[in-house]
Amino acid sequence: MSFSRRKVLAGLAGVGALGVAGGGFRFWLGRPAQTLEHDYQLIAAPVDVELLPGHITPAWGYGGQVPGLELRGRQGDWLRVRFTNQLPDETTIHWHGIRLPLEMDGVPFVSQLPVRPGESFDYRFQLPDAGSFWYHPHSASGEQLGRGLVGPIIVEEREPTGFEHDHVLSLKSWHVDASGAFTPFSVPREAARGGTPGVLSTVNGVHAPTLELPAGQIVRLRLLNLDNTVTYRLNLAGAEARIYALDGNPIEPRPFGKGYWLGPGMRIELGLRVPAAGTELALRNGPLRLATLRAVAATGVVASSWPARLPANPIAEPDLAAAETLRFNFEWVGAVSADLSPDAMPSFWQINGQAWDMADKSCAERPIARLKLGKSYIFELRNLSQYQHPIHLHGMTFKVLDSNRQRIIPYFTDTYLLGKNETARVAVVADNPGIWMFHCHVVDHMETGLMGAIEVA
Repeated sequence: MSFSRRKVLAGLAGVGALGVAGGGFRFWLGRPAQTLEHDYQLIAAPVDVELLPGHITPAWGYGGQVPGLELRGRQGDWLRVRFTNQLPDETTIHWHGIRLPLEMDGVPFVSQLPVRPGESFDYRFQLPDAGSFWYHPHSASGEQLGRGLVGPIIVEEREPTGFEHDHVLSLKSWHVDASGAFTPFSVPREAARGGTPGVLSTVNGVHAPTLELPAGQIVRLRLLNLDNTVTYRLNLAGAEARIYALDGNPIEPRPFGKGYWLGPGMRIELGLRVPAAGTELALRNGPLRLATLRAVAATGVVASSWPARLPANPIAEPDLAAAETLRFNFEWVGAVSADLSPDAMPSFWQINGQAWDMADKSCAERPIARLKLGKSYIFELRNLSQYQHPIHLHGMTFKVLDSNRQRIIPYFTDTYLLGKNETARVAVVADNPGIWMFHCHVVDHMETGLMGAIEVA
């Protein structure tokens, strides 16, 4: 399954041609009021940002901003994005959580070749599920995500949901010093433990912002963890809030309670009843304030009842009685060497005894599991370490069944936060053919071995 540039470009020529049928592409950076198509021209390029007052950080952004341009589509429609790389390095775009064809998945040398500086690539795929998703590179991920190449993608339901107000909160911590300069995105001794955390928290690219919400209304808050490393212990003390969706998939609404652990790559959607005008709520990560939510006077009728459950996405239900069980051990290996070269990529983690080597383009030729198309499987996820791992599967959505460490109300997701020494079971229907990445979304865990390929054929 080794790729040459000529083979991949020839194989994808037909994919690009699909975009010009019927009159060609339309490109825009805004969103028209009435349309059945959602098309974007998206450029990745360096952009100077002021994360710290009076100091410039040389970030990389999509659409001239960090986090990147918010993309919106409607469930069932096609999303067509012409991506242009104006960075000094090659890159790709992975559409996290979206069930799409392999050739649109954005993994270098597995689904496509890297997009070189000055080149463009046309991504075109249908949006099967409504919900909150995001996009980012799958090339030199630690540095590229760390520099700001992350962005939200929102897929709206076909019918009204009862929410009149919709707010996206993109959470990201930055690896910067007091002058705004970048610090290392991955430090070996941290990568071998919980991961290398950033030190400056932001919501929508701003540190500790104040966000205004309409008093008396029930608003939809979409919180997306776009971070390299940090798991947020989200809480909203004093708020009347309910959880409506986890990682893009609706659940039966339930109280938000004391909080929620949101690992890298994960998303949560809340319904929040905004209190009286002048009231402030603190969105916190544990004790640390991420943002202030301020209720301001608003016109309109005060909301009296909570919106109903969001409509379910069309995800195949696993046949548990006929499912084959596969075990995946996520474990730490090796030792941190003081003599490690600054340019060398260490190997600290493995799945079932195999460590992914970011420098080896043939790793995908050795899948850690081979699934039969259309068959149901139960994955037993075993964390044999003392650190959390948000485990993410490309191309498919799985159902979380149970855990030996917590009570689970079964739900569909693409990323599960596997706690230290936890064993959890998830079920999946292998309904999307291809070679799909299966990895921890703590990026420097992934880049130091904690990734594997799963083949569906």
